[in-house]
Amino acid sequence: MSMTDEELYDRYLKRQDEADIRVLFERHKEGLLLFINGFVHNLDDAEELMIDSFAQVAAGRTLFSRRSAFKTWLFSIGKKQALMHLRKMRKYEAAPIDEETPGAEQELPELQILQEEQKRQLYHGLKKIPADYSRVLTLIYFEEMSHDEAARVMGKSKKQIYHLVERGKRALRETLEQEGFGADIAG
Repeated sequence: MSMTDEELYDRYLKRQDEADIRVLFERHKEGLLLFINGFVHNLDDAEELMIDSFAQVAAGRTLFSRRSAFKTWLFSIGKKQALMHLRKMRKYEAAPIDEETPGAEQELPELQILQEEQKRQLYHGLKKIPADYSRVLTLIYFEEMSHDEAARVMGKSKKQIYHLVERGKRALRETLEQEGFGADIAG
């Protein structure tokens, strides 16, 4: 049975074994990258901020209080990194991100190709809806956070999260339909 994030982080803090932090990094890097990119709209900047977030966690500079799950805490650090970056850059309007899908050049079975195309369409749609909608949908559906965890990460009430999810799903569905993508993708 694999260890929980919290157990891995505790063991990392005690032993300073980089293997533990690497496991946490592998578990959360893609989701955190997508989440941060929802703020900064630049994959290079988002990747740097994602790495900075993990560096903060690895260095123990931010205290893990256990009032939330490790993942919620990590995403809160990522959000703070993104907001500080935006303040520093005075960049509030997003630049378009590169639409290439990593690994797209590889030969994939038919089902994987279809799934990758659906993901690409979803990411494309998420870029076109309001940022709060995109962020909450990413946290709830891609990162599988609870509404409570998403509320803590986003600094909103649970009720606001429920409203954002419903509005976000509706906006995403409408956007995908306008773009000619199947409505079944948006749920």
